[in-house]
Amino acid sequence: MDETKNRMTEGPIWKILLRFALPLLLGNLFQQLYNAVDAFVVGNFDSKAALAAVTSSGSLCFLIIGFFQGVFIGASVIISRYFGAQDSEGVDRAVHTTVIFSLILGSILSIFGVLFTPTILRLMGTPENVMPNSVAYFRIYCAGLLGLVLYNTANGIFQAMGDSKHPLYYLITASCINVVLDLLFVAGFHMGVTGAALATVIGQALSALLGFARLMSGKSPVTFSFKKLRLDRSIFFRIFRLGLPSGVQNSVISIANVVIQSNINAFGDNAMAGCGSYFKIEGFVFLPITSLSLALTTFVSQNLGAGKPERAKEGARLGVGMTMVAAELLGALFFLFAPFLIGLFNKEPEVVAYGVRQARVECFFYCFLALSHAAAAVLRGAGRAVIPMSIMLAVWCVFRIIYVTLMVAHIPDITVVFTAYPMTWSISAILFSLYLWRVPWAKQTRALEG
Repeated sequence: MDETKNRMTEGPIWKILLRFALPLLLGNLFQQLYNAVDAFVVGNFDSKAALAAVTSSGSLCFLIIGFFQGVFIGASVIISRYFGAQDSEGVDRAVHTTVIFSLILGSILSIFGVLFTPTILRLMGTPENVMPNSVAYFRIYCAGLLGLVLYNTANGIFQAMGDSKHPLYYLITASCINVVLDLLFVAGFHMGVTGAALATVIGQALSALLGFARLMSGKSPVTFSFKKLRLDRSIFFRIFRLGLPSGVQNSVISIANVVIQSNINAFGDNAMAGCGSYFKIEGFVFLPITSLSLALTTFVSQNLGAGKPERAKEGARLGVGMTMVAAELLGALFFLFAPFLIGLFNKEPEVVAYGVRQARVECFFYCFLALSHAAAAVLRGAGRAVIPMSIMLAVWCVFRIIYVTLMVAHIPDITVVFTAYPMTWSISAILFSLYLWRVPWAKQTRALEG
């Protein structure tokens, strides 16, 4: 296979970023369909309580997904660096070490999730009328967690080598199957949240199977083989050093969001369903941010690996700007069409009102959300994962939790909860802006050395 077409070290930067990001955007769109379709089908073919269970479990699902995605960003940065330096042997060692790492970690978290689902949901303050459905959905989700982990592993390997198209093909296939199974299990067999969870797990397992089939076929720049599974201790600790901060960052943010969700739960199932529907729509709006951010991490890492720090810096500036513009345009559209979009999930006026209210508070601040994520992606690609972790831990977790806890105690209005998001996005955007453009790019080629 011709590897040069996947390299990001030559050619017009904006074209390279878009060429890499567009398949990611479509792939993330179908990934988002996993949870959105669950909510849509359950909301229209089951009860409001079932919809509240599926949507409120989203914070917990994202906590797990976010941790693994963060860890695999560390692995992807290392693979990208070897790939940019045209070190085939290094790429091979990094890939097989990453797979071992994911198998161990995925198994541990899956068992933990299955065992402690009720405890976690009670700590979130999940209402009793929602608890049985929430437990059923999240426990099945955790039981099938290894499929999600292995898909993200394969996805990270492809992306590190500049291939964002094949993960898209596999995810489209799996998502279509998920939609069909959702309709079959929930609308046809009336299995409720259990059917929605099973559909998601089956779709995730299929996407993982397709990804690894490609890696084992010999048609990708690196060939995966079970016989070559070896733990390279040096690479393992570098993955841990670079990936753990990103995983912790994502998980800590998710923990903060779980605290926020517990505050939303206190306003009842209408608020849970309405705000849960808002977060489903926000997930789609967030897709360009995620896609361009991943493109930036790979771009920066490959170019630093190739000894081109100035090109990495130029791409960082352009990519951050592109991400902010895309996010703000979509935020404006969400603001205008919020009643219609929220109503797709549930048409009860009280539910729609909560979702629209949240959208109208947050939509025009998406540019600051985009700046924060894009800047964090650049720094991770440069091997400085601790910086974004520290900023987001301080602002998106500690400050956000303190703000919501204190303010809601004095002003028991759900709008107070909503304002926590734009406030923390804005603060982190200022901090990233102050730091990012002082990064010593000429020295970044040594940032990933073991």
